[in-house]
Amino acid sequence: MLFYSPSGKRCEGMQKERVSDNVYWFQSEVYAQVTAGVIVGPQWAILIDTLMPEETPQIKRFIEDDLMVPVRYIVNTHHHADHAWGNCLFPSATVIGHELARELMLSRSQSALDEAGKDNPLFRSLCIQEPQITLAKGSLFLRVGKKHIKVFATPGHSDDSISVLLEDDRILFAGDAFMPIPFFVGGDIDVLTNTITEIGQMGLENIVQGHGDVVLRGEIDDITNSHLEYLKSVRKLVRTAFRRRNPLDFLRSQMVEDSGKTRISMGGLAQDLHIRNLQWLYLTELKRQREEESAE
Repeated sequence: MLFYSPSGKRCEGMQKERVSDNVYWFQSEVYAQVTAGVIVGPQWAILIDTLMPEETPQIKRFIEDDLMVPVRYIVNTHHHADHAWGNCLFPSATVIGHELARELMLSRSQSALDEAGKDNPLFRSLCIQEPQITLAKGSLFLRVGKKHIKVFATPGHSDDSISVLLEDDRILFAGDAFMPIPFFVGGDIDVLTNTITEIGQMGLENIVQGHGDVVLRGEIDDITNSHLEYLKSVRKLVRTAFRRRNPLDFLRSQMVEDSGKTRISMGGLAQDLHIRNLQWLYLTELKRQREEESAE
């Protein structure tokens, strides 16, 4: 998601767990339970996202001091601040991302970082490190130790979203393509629906969501179906809004629980994300309708 932490809060309790042999997961204590991961080989490691920059040094110390390997590659699942602004703390690493992520980081991220620095001095010491290796279609394959890794596009949350699959372990670092409440502001609800459906059919052992806890094999079907039902509910509410006198007021009154999700997820942000989804879809549909009318 495209946010930064304005508080300047220091992080003391970042969560860290072993997901599989030489595979670790991190969860932010600073912002929205955003996650990152590391895949460790005998000589070097692959880092998947960087959390908020307040917490990136903890990841760096764990990999370099505890695991005693350098980070050779960073995979950014998309360009948003909570996934990519810690890149520059690994100056020797090569960053991998979608080609659009590179474009967006070059065109937008530095100005956003400068703005964040007005509220939080930490951001003033950072710089944007965009991907040097990019993909748009197809897949990119890596190997670290005995682990075979596939990087591929999973759009919908954003146009530049990618995910990382450990092919043998059947663990997917999904980025924000899979999170406790599907979020498509700046993306596309139909594309995200297809992506979530495909992820649910991949025969996975675990899904590391871009935010929230790791999804276990026995939970994947139910959570996938819950996400798809949520997106159906959003579409239905927006269709209803078009029949109301004050559509945006109607949408702002909707509770996320009525669409099957809990408001306590992602550090309490779920209700806000729900309203933003509704408003985005309504305004997108309104724009499309007006364009069609003007073309007639």
